[in-house]
Amino acid sequence: MKQLAVLNKYFLRYRWHLLLGTLFVTLSNYFRVLQPQLIREALDLVVENIGLYHLLNGFELQAELYSLLGKTLLLFGGLVLLFALIMGLFMYFMRQTIIVMSRLIEYDMRKELFAHYEKLNLAFYKRNNTGDLMARISEDVSKVRMYLGPAVLYGINLASLFVLVIYSMLRVSVELTLYSLAPLPLLSISIYYVSNLINKRSERIQRQLASLNSTAQEVYSGIRVVKSYVQEAPMVRHFADQCEDYKTKSLELVKVDSFFFPIMLLLIGASTVITVYVGGLQVVKGTITAGNIAEFVIYVNMLTWPVTAIGWIASIIQQAAASQKRINEFLDTQPEITSPAEDESPIEGQVVFDDVTFVYPDTGIRALKKVSFELAAGQKMAIVGRTGSGKTTIADLLVRMYDVSEGEIRIDGRNIESLDLDNLRRRVGYVPQDVFLFSDTVANNIAFGRRDAPQEEIEKFARHAAVYKDIKELSEGFQTRVGERGITLSGGQKQRVSIARALIKHPDIIILDDCLSAVDTTTEKEILGYFNEALADKTAIIITHRIYSHLQFDKIIVLDDGRITEVGTHEELLELRGYYYDMYERQTFEEASS
Repeated sequence: MKQLAVLNKYFLRYRWHLLLGTLFVTLSNYFRVLQPQLIREALDLVVENIGLYHLLNGFELQAELYSLLGKTLLLFGGLVLLFALIMGLFMYFMRQTIIVMSRLIEYDMRKELFAHYEKLNLAFYKRNNTGDLMARISEDVSKVRMYLGPAVLYGINLASLFVLVIYSMLRVSVELTLYSLAPLPLLSISIYYVSNLINKRSERIQRQLASLNSTAQEVYSGIRVVKSYVQEAPMVRHFADQCEDYKTKSLELVKVDSFFFPIMLLLIGASTVITVYVGGLQVVKGTITAGNIAEFVIYVNMLTWPVTAIGWIASIIQQAAASQKRINEFLDTQPEITSPAEDESPIEGQVVFDDVTFVYPDTGIRALKKVSFELAAGQKMAIVGRTGSGKTTIADLLVRMYDVSEGEIRIDGRNIESLDLDNLRRRVGYVPQDVFLFSDTVANNIAFGRRDAPQEEIEKFARHAAVYKDIKELSEGFQTRVGERGITLSGGQKQRVSIARALIKHPDIIILDDCLSAVDTTTEKEILGYFNEALADKTAIIITHRIYSHLQFDKIIVLDDGRITEVGTHEELLELRGYYYDMYERQTFEEASS
C-alpha cells in the first residue's frame, strides 16, 4: 500500500463521493442483513405452529390457522422483496458514487501524468522509449483505476457486511458464530501468501507489456524502412516472441489467481457444514431455534462473495501497486530544465556564447568545447561543419533543451538560465533538422505555435515558405490532414511547412537547422529571397551543409569536433583556404556541372 499512498490526495479531493458511497454501501448491506432475520421469523413461525396445525386436524380452526399462516408468510415474503428492492436501489447509488469517483480520478491521473511528461526534458525521452511512456499512461493507469473503483467498492462492502453480519450472528449465539467463522484465519494466511506472488508477477507483466508496446510503436513508425528492407517476417517473429513472453508471464499470474476461488469456496463450504452441525446440537439443547440455523446458513453464504472477493481485491491491489510504482517512477522524475520566473518582455536578440562546453548527460559525449562567439541584435550568422561537429547542439542550447555544462549563454546580456523559459521559446522560432508534423490539418500544423493565427496569415506565411502551391494542390487544401508524422507530404513539403510554422510566430530570434536540405534549387532561391526581407531586423542563426550565396551573413563559424576552427565573413573565410574554402569550391563545381 506504500506505492498507493500517493492516491490519497484524490480520495481527499473526491471525499464526498467516497463518503456518500460508503453510506450507500452500509445502507444496502443493512437491508440485506434484515432479510435472513425475516426468514428466521417466518421459519420459526411455521415450526412453532406446525404441531398446533396437526392437533386441529378435523376442526374448522385448522383452515383458519392455515389461512392465517399463509397470509403471515406472504407478508414476510413481501417484506423480503421490499428490502431486496431497497437494497438494490442503494447498490445503484453506491456505484454511481464510488465507480464515478474512480473514473474522475482516472481522468485526473492521465491529465497529471501527461502534463508531467511535457515538463520533462529531452534527456528523459532519450532514456525512455515511447511504448513505455504510453503503457504507463494507459495500461498502468487503468490498473490503478480498478483499485480506485471496484477494489475500494468491494472492500467497503466487505467491511460493512462483515460488521453487520457478525454483529447479527453474535446477538444470536457467540459460540455458533465462533465455530462458523473458524476457517477465516486460514483464509487470511492463504491470501497473504498468494498476494505476494501476484505482486511480483504483475510487475513483470507490466514491464513486458511496455516492451510489447514499444516494439509495436517502433514498427508502425518505421514501416517504410521495414517494407523497403523486406523485414516484415523477421519483425513478426520478433513481435511473436515478445507476445509469447507476455503470454507466459500472464499464464503464471493466472495460475496463482486460480487458487483463490477454490480455496474460498472450500472454506465457505466448511463454514456451512460446521454451522449446520453445531447449530443442530444447540437446537437440541434448546439454546437456539431451527430458524436460527437457517439464518446462520444464509449469513455464511451471504459472506461467500465478499470473502471470495478478498482474493480478487487483493489481486487488484497488488496489480495496482505494481502499476502505481511504475507511474511513481516517472512522477518522481523532476525536470532538469525549469523556469526561474515569469517575464513576458520581448527579446532584442543579442546572443553571446562565452566558453560554452556541453556534455550530453546520458552518453557522456562532449559535443561542444569552449565555444565562444557574439551576435548583435539583428545580425545573421551561419554555422557550417561536418556531421557530428556540434551544430545542432548550439540550437538545442539556445532554446534550453539542455543547460550548458560549463561556460555561459547570454541573451540581451542576461544568462539564459535566468530567463522565463516559456517566453524564451515563444520568442525563438526554431526549425529543427528532424521535421515533425502532427496528425492534423496543414493549417493547424502551420499555426501550431500561434493558435489564434487567422487563415489569411497562415496562407501568407505558406507563400513565404514557398509551400502555398503544394498545399492548394492537396485534396482539401489547407484542411487536408497530413497523417501521422506528416507521412502524406514529401520531405521538402514538410520542411517548408515547418519553416512557415516558425515564421508565423513573429520570433525575435530565428534558428534554421539545415531546413532546406530536401528543397530544390528554384524553391531554395524563392525562400531565401523572402528571408533577406523577413529576417532583416531579426537575429538569425542558420545551420547548414551548403553555402547560401543569396544570403548575406555578418558572421560565419566553422565547427569541427565541437570547437570553432574558423570564423569570419564569406570573403575572409575564402582567404583562409580551410574547410570553408574547400566546401565552397566543391559546391561551385557541383553547381557548374549540373
